[in-house]
Amino acid sequence: MKPELKLNNGVTMPALGLGVFQSPPEDTTAAVEAALAAGYRLIDTAAAYGNEREVGEGIRRSGADRREVFIETKVWVSDYGYDQTLHAWEKAAAKLGVDYLDLLILHQPAPDRFNKTIAAYKALETLLSDGRVRAIGVSNFMPHHLEQLLAATDVVPAVNQIELHPYFTQPDVQSADAVNGILTQAWSPIGGITFYPGWGEDRRNVMEDPAIAAIGNAHGKTAAQVMLRWHLQQGRAAIPKSTNPARIAENFDVFDFELSTQELAAIDALDAGVRNGPDPDEAREERFAMVIPEA
Repeated sequence: MKPELKLNNGVTMPALGLGVFQSPPEDTTAAVEAALAAGYRLIDTAAAYGNEREVGEGIRRSGADRREVFIETKVWVSDYGYDQTLHAWEKAAAKLGVDYLDLLILHQPAPDRFNKTIAAYKALETLLSDGRVRAIGVSNFMPHHLEQLLAATDVVPAVNQIELHPYFTQPDVQSADAVNGILTQAWSPIGGITFYPGWGEDRRNVMEDPAIAAIGNAHGKTAAQVMLRWHLQQGRAAIPKSTNPARIAENFDVFDFELSTQELAAIDALDAGVRNGPDPDEAREERFAMVIPEA
């Protein structure tokens, strides 16, 4: 049995899943099929990725029981607002070909229009109470965003999905999540998204870090496997992205070794406090305005 994490509403979620950010739609179906064949039971997508339909197709082609696959997707900013977010659920469910979602989260805090963010979250609360989603959450929320959200809503998010890898560990966000009983889920968990479109140029690739390589050599594991094990042992969920079947399987082969306390501390010490992705506090009008097509 692969490790699962219990969310704050009692729902269990696989600790390790497949991410499909920047996976071209034409490659996504096969990647999802390969992941489910390798043993994954969590697939993370988003309306903004433009590949929900292909995720749904991959799940169907795999032959996996829908009830055994934990499907997570995200509402984009252009669909924030109470009625708009209810309709965003309809679009996502139709594209994925399902009648419920396991986890639906808000993709960005969008602080320049936080009243709409609150309204969107209240729609998630309605979807939760209606049984159309099993859990709700947020993504890229910093501690002050969480504080504002919690003050204006009733249901504590089950998950906060944030950029998190050895070079950027966001301890303040992890702490705020823990205090509020919110599970931290890592996107870019192995630092693979070293170039986020339009966001900076100066990048160091954590996959090439000598300290991580040394730990990997000690265990006969790759740098990616070491980083995923680091997340799992510290109680986080992680969603590594790949469309390569061999890499997908390799990323799931992390349950047969354990990092020592010293090794975990050595990885923690690599934190440089520098994001690869966008700053959640910055307004991105053009990007936020992207229209999510109808199903």
